Amino acid sequence: MEITTRMEFDAGHRIPSHKSSCKNLHGHRYAIEVTVKGDIIDEEQKSDFGMVMDFKDAKELIRQTIVTPWDHAFIVYEKDHEVINFLATLKDHKTVIFPKVPTAENMALVAMEKLKKVFYDNYKTMIIPIKVRLYETPNNWAEAF
Repeated sequence: MEITTRMEFDAGHRIPSHKSSCKNLHGHRYAIEVTVKGDIIDEEQKSDFGMVMDFKDAKELIRQTIVTPWDHAFIVYEKDHEVINFLATLKDHKTVIFPKVPTAENMALVAMEKLKKVFYDNYKTMIIPIKVRLYETPNNWAEAF
């Protein structure tokens, strides 16, 4: 069985070598949908009886792993030294140094990598993330499997 939950967050970024306006500092209202797969719990005495997992528990893992660290942060590519140096001049600025250029595609991939680890740490192979869909705008998204 598969279940999906959705959360939203705001963040800034830029695509340093982009041919158009995405090379400028800007932000988005992102939405992340995470689909996990597992068996339905069939033990009547368990709180999650009839579920793969409680949506609240899934959201808490996603919140801790992705939403809280990325929300209201500026996500900057680790080789974008010009912006990293600028952000370092701002007092108490929330900056996330990213291993890849922070496109929707790469953000979905990084989110999937992080979620696979945290779900494994908590559930081993009983519940696994199988898809992350990251909306950069309401009409544009990337999916990682």
